[in-house]
Amino acid sequence: MKPFIDHIALRVTNLDKSISFYTDVLKFDLDFRTLDEKHHEAFAYLQMEGGRLELLQKLDANNQSMAYERPPVASPFCPHLALGCADLDEMINDLQKRAVPLIEGPLVIPGEVKWLYIADPDHNIIEFVQWLKKS
Repeated sequence: MKPFIDHIALRVTNLDKSISFYTDVLKFDLDFRTLDEKHHEAFAYLQMEGGRLELLQKLDANNQSMAYERPPVASPFCPHLALGCADLDEMINDLQKRAVPLIEGPLVIPGEVKWLYIADPDHNIIEFVQWLKKS
């Protein structure tokens, strides 16, 4: 049997704010959210094209948000979530309309690929990729 990617998990500091970012800006659909009191975690699953994204907020013993040192927003931007798009220029326009700053890009390898990077509210890096060649 060949495995497949079911979901990718990202740690966040404010689940509500992150759900809003991923549903309003990136147009993901919220599957569900829940509180795991035993493990002191709040999490949500969002549906995206080709899989799911899990947003996880760690909580203290009283189920209140814990401090979290956000990752730095710096090259080489790893790890990151890479999302494909059919038209990177259209994606840039959508991001600009929603006041989402571009961290870097667009970058281009002529005839091959164009890409750019943004960050979510917790500095999780998101790459948008447009492949210029069709296999």
